[in-house]
Amino acid sequence: MKNMGKMLKQAQRLQSDMLKMQEALAGKTIDATSGGGVVKVIANGKQQIVSIVIDKEVVDPEDVEMLQDLILAAVNEALARSQEMVNAEMSKLTGGLNIPGLM
Repeated sequence: MKNMGKMLKQAQRLQSDMLKMQEALAGKTIDATSGGGVVKVIANGKQQIVSIVIDKEVVDPEDVEMLQDLILAAVNEALARSQEMVNAEMSKLTGGLNIPGLM
């Protein structure tokens, strides 16, 4: 029974630490660019896009598809980097354990 109580306390501490980490990650951002920096996307640790900046020079009404591709590339890169940031923070919290369903 002693071990069960200890495990329960550890699980509660981990849950509390995870909530704190999620709050902290919401405030952290990561950015990605495409097209040599003409499109910049910023994502937070909750995998939300918080900003998209497009250089005026890349806006060409005759080539909307290129702009769409640049935006898509930057968004995907920003989300991938954001996930890497979350994984790194989660690894610190769990000591490298891979616990499915935690995030």
